[in-house]
Amino acid sequence: MAQTTVDADRFSAEADWDVLYLDGERERGDRDALEVDDPATEEVFTTVPAGTVEDVDAAYETAAEAGREWAARPPQERAAVVERAVEVVEEHRETLVDLLGTESGSTVVKANAELDTALGMMREAVSFPTRVGGEVKESLTPGKENLAKREPVGVVGVISPWNFPFHLSMRAVAPALALGNGVVLKPASTTPITGGLLLARLFEAAGLPEGLLNVVPGHGSDIGDRMAGHPEASVVAFTGSTGVGKGVAKQAVDHLAYPAMELGGNNPHVVLSDADVDAAVDSAVFGSFLHQGQICISINRHLVHESVYDEYVEKLTERAASLPVGDPHDPDTVVGPIIDDDQRDQILAYVEETVEQGATLETGGEAEGRFVEPTVLSGATNDMSAACNEHFGPVAPVVPVADDEEAVELANDTEYGLAASVHSTDRERAERVADRIDAGMVHINDQPVNDEPHVPFGGVKASGIGRFNGEYIMEELTRTKWVSVQRDERDYPF
Repeated sequence: MAQTTVDADRFSAEADWDVLYLDGERERGDRDALEVDDPATEEVFTTVPAGTVEDVDAAYETAAEAGREWAARPPQERAAVVERAVEVVEEHRETLVDLLGTESGSTVVKANAELDTALGMMREAVSFPTRVGGEVKESLTPGKENLAKREPVGVVGVISPWNFPFHLSMRAVAPALALGNGVVLKPASTTPITGGLLLARLFEAAGLPEGLLNVVPGHGSDIGDRMAGHPEASVVAFTGSTGVGKGVAKQAVDHLAYPAMELGGNNPHVVLSDADVDAAVDSAVFGSFLHQGQICISINRHLVHESVYDEYVEKLTERAASLPVGDPHDPDTVVGPIIDDDQRDQILAYVEETVEQGATLETGGEAEGRFVEPTVLSGATNDMSAACNEHFGPVAPVVPVADDEEAVELANDTEYGLAASVHSTDRERAERVADRIDAGMVHINDQPVNDEPHVPFGGVKASGIGRFNGEYIMEELTRTKWVSVQRDERDYPF
């Protein structure tokens, strides 16, 4: 397919983003302004409209109407639009990397990783229109044929976060559209462009019919309840904290919408006594400090066997102290800024409390502006602030463990169950430990920051409901309908 050519300026940080996307119309209207700042400079670089409850209502009504026609389109038409959107993203990758750096503080490495993950999901979604189907079931009634069909749910509401705004919006938006649904998207108020308006602009360039993807930026306190609780929503896909997610799920369930929830995590990185320490540290540096630790699946706790503990702490500290911190647009930067002042202050408070509770600050622990130094805390315990809370920062509390049994016990001693990792040179031993960890995803001889478009992604316990990716998201964004055909004349009893 020929590449779609679109002016790159439409996707840059300097573009005019002061618009809403409702029914294909780019409008500003008489709405309050939502200021968007650059986390690195702390300066406002643009404004977007703050959507209202009335905007949410209009978006859902439009998506429902447009979705009915869209669902009737041939599958190849829906697939073609998503495929063209892939081309637009690829054509403007450099511009999008820069935009992610400006709005979300993403380093070049992180922004490219985010785009790669999103593109993988989009390419997977291209196949959905022809993969979704049904099956024939035998009947107990002579001459009858039972068909179990899958059809679009109708309208999917998407509420996305600020940390991986493009991917965590796209992983719901692209499958929903490919499967024949209408979509209403509310991005995080700190990343309304890369989590929302950018997607509308990309799909517009790809030829998506008007009204199918409606984007309503705004504060959750103003429009969040209506987004989650709108009666037109058949599925509400939410990514964010467990506390907020519980409220979103309640709102959705009140009108019997399915809540697809990816929530918080407190992810353990378990290093057993026979682990390759260098390999464990290599993966730990990536899993703890990518995107400043602002990832739901990043390492929150390092549970390290006491026989290799000192070596692990020494090597992790040396690596953490050497990581370049600074301008996210600089290709050499590894650690960029924290998203906002409140998040930075919370991270520093967790570090301070953990030191007061008896841990040793090996490196880091300070901030300049929104740049928090990569931090390693030794002598930590599972109940210290930086370990028991989802710190969401570049912080690595290292907890000693005596044996595999204690490692599993501590790994599971949390309300969360999102992701985990286990290091050992004995695969069977590692798998035995992995099987006992209560998490939706466990990675052996790796770290928890993994996502593949065809593999189920999601957690257990307080970490969520349902699964994203592949056939798992196909099931959640479609519904089963039973159609029976009486081929032969039926003999009724009366």
